[in-house]
Amino acid sequence: MLFHSLIRALRRVVILATAVLAIVLLVIVYLVTQPELFNTSPTTANANAITHDTELPNRLEKHVRKLVFDFAPREHSHFVQLNNASAYIHAELSKHAPSVAFQNFHANSIAYRNVVAQFGPDTEDIIVIGAHYDSYDVLPAADDNASGVAGLIELAQLLSKATLNKRVELVAYTLEEPPYFRTEFMGSAIHARSLKAASKRVSLMMSLECIGYFSDAENSQDFPVSAMGALYPTTGNFIALVGHYREGALSRRVRETLRAATPLPVHSINAPAFVAGIDFSDHLNYWNEGFVGMMVTDTAFMRNKNYHTARDTPETLDYVRMADVVRGVAAVVISEAK
Repeated sequence: MLFHSLIRALRRVVILATAVLAIVLLVIVYLVTQPELFNTSPTTANANAITHDTELPNRLEKHVRKLVFDFAPREHSHFVQLNNASAYIHAELSKHAPSVAFQNFHANSIAYRNVVAQFGPDTEDIIVIGAHYDSYDVLPAADDNASGVAGLIELAQLLSKATLNKRVELVAYTLEEPPYFRTEFMGSAIHARSLKAASKRVSLMMSLECIGYFSDAENSQDFPVSAMGALYPTTGNFIALVGHYREGALSRRVRETLRAATPLPVHSINAPAFVAGIDFSDHLNYWNEGFVGMMVTDTAFMRNKNYHTARDTPETLDYVRMADVVRGVAAVVISEAK
C-alpha cells in the first residue's frame, strides 16, 4: 500500500515538473522569437511613407563597388584607404544631411575617424543607425560590410525627405573588425561613450551588419543552435532583427514596421549575449552604455559562406532585396522619430 502511494506521489511530481518545464520552455521561446499574437502592424500611411525608388538598387551597387574596388583594402593598418573611404562616405552623406562631421579618435596612437550625419532637432532622446566601413583583413568585404555602409548612405536620402521630431544620427564606424573588435577602440564604442558623456539617451540603435546576401535555396540558413531550425525558416531569404532579450517589446514594434514597409520576410530574435552571434556587431557598445541596440542582418556567416573570404564580392549580393531592407529601416526611423 505504501509502495503504491509513493509511486502515485512520484508520478504527480514528475507530471508537475514536466508541466513547469514546458511552461518555462514556452516562455523562453516567446522571449526569443517574439511571435506575433495580435495584429500590431503600423497603419497603411506609415507603411507607405517611403517612396519606391526603382534606382535605389543601382545606387546601392554603385556604393558597394566603390568601397570594394576604390578603397581596398579597408582593414585597420591601411590608413590611407580608410581615410579615403571615410571621405567618400562624408561626401555622399553631405548631399542629403544638414550636418556631417568626422569624429576623430586615436587607437594605439594612430588617428582614425567615424563619420556622423545628423538629422532632426537637437533632442535629448536620439536614434542612431550605424554601419562599419572597415574590413576584415585585406578582403573585398562586400557584404561585410560595404552593404551596410551603402545602406547608410542611401538612408540619408530617404530621411532628408521626412519630418523628424527627434535627433537621428547616421554613423559610419571604423575599427569594428579584429584586432579591435570588443575593445574600447571600436568606432562604435567611441561614439556610444560620446553620447553618454553628452547626457543623450539612445532610445533605438540599429546596426546595419551584412544586409545584402539572400538565398532561395532550401537549407541555405544555418543557426547557432540547431534547434532554432524548428522556430525559424531554413531558407535564407529573410532579414533578421537581432536584439537583447530585455528589448522584446521594442523589437516586436520595429519588426512589424519593417514587415509593413517591405515584401521581405522579417524575423526577430531576442536573446542573452552568450548566444553566438547576438552581439557580433556595433550595437554591443550601445548595450555597454545602457542604451537600446539591435542588429539588422542577413545573418552573415550563418548564411553567406563567402563571409570573411576573398569570395565576398559585389556580384554575390542581391541589391533589389537590399533596397527593401533600406526602405524598411527608413520606415522604422520615421515611425520612431515622430
